[in-house]
Amino acid sequence: LHPTLPWKYYPRVLRELKAALPDVALKCFTATEVHYFETISGRSADEILDELMDAGLESLTGGGAEIFDWEVRKQIVDHHTHWEDWSRIHRLAHSKGLRTPATMLYGHIEEPRHRVDHVMRLRELQDETGGFVVFIPLRFHNDNNRLSHLPMAQPADVLKTFAVSRLMLDNFDHVKVFWVMHGLSTSQLALNFGADDMDGSVVEYKITHDADGFGTPDKLTRDDLLALIRDAGFTPRERNTRYQVIREYDGPIPLVQRRAVPQAVWA
Repeated sequence: LHPTLPWKYYPRVLRELKAALPDVALKCFTATEVHYFETISGRSADEILDELMDAGLESLTGGGAEIFDWEVRKQIVDHHTHWEDWSRIHRLAHSKGLRTPATMLYGHIEEPRHRVDHVMRLRELQDETGGFVVFIPLRFHNDNNRLSHLPMAQPADVLKTFAVSRLMLDNFDHVKVFWVMHGLSTSQLALNFGADDMDGSVVEYKITHDADGFGTPDKLTRDDLLALIRDAGFTPRERNTRYQVIREYDGPIPLVQRRAVPQAVWA
């Protein structure tokens, strides 16, 4: 949340991006940022979303969710966007035809009950609006932040989190594994524990790599992603922001040709 930039800066950036890249879908801003825009502009979220959509916005991001329980949330965030604000803004976005992701940051000071509470709130909101397109669990990274003393969630916990989320969120069409947050081998395994989407050829994700202590690469090529997915036993499909299939690639590597350990080349 930039402390000095005025509200008008943000729709102007969207207009300039859309003019330069008219075929690119603009998925921008968390509900936390929209809540902040309300504060600095004196406008309602309704007015803010209308202006952003007029400037080219096609979807919010799902960030800023962290963990919804306030007793946990107030210890891990520097802003004051409560669940009530986050859900209000996503509900409003859905009413305007914007389909959005939803996230959960796990593996820090929360307990399993807080994860369950978080997922149940999303399930109930999805029953109401139907506007969430994907759920994205995000593993907390413990380097270079004030919670660096905490151990990171281990792969078994990661995979259980994906599996339970997939079972509970039967009204979400998709569950995404963000390879930047989970590492390549664990991300491959997550495809067998409920995830059906592996995020794209990200060139740089500074927030995570500043807090990454286990050497996840900072980018993957298209061929890297295709190999990861095929080697896990799945057929890669390229999609757009709305999960419409753009291209289907060749199917998985035959079982007898796969490596014994998924993507051991990156281990």
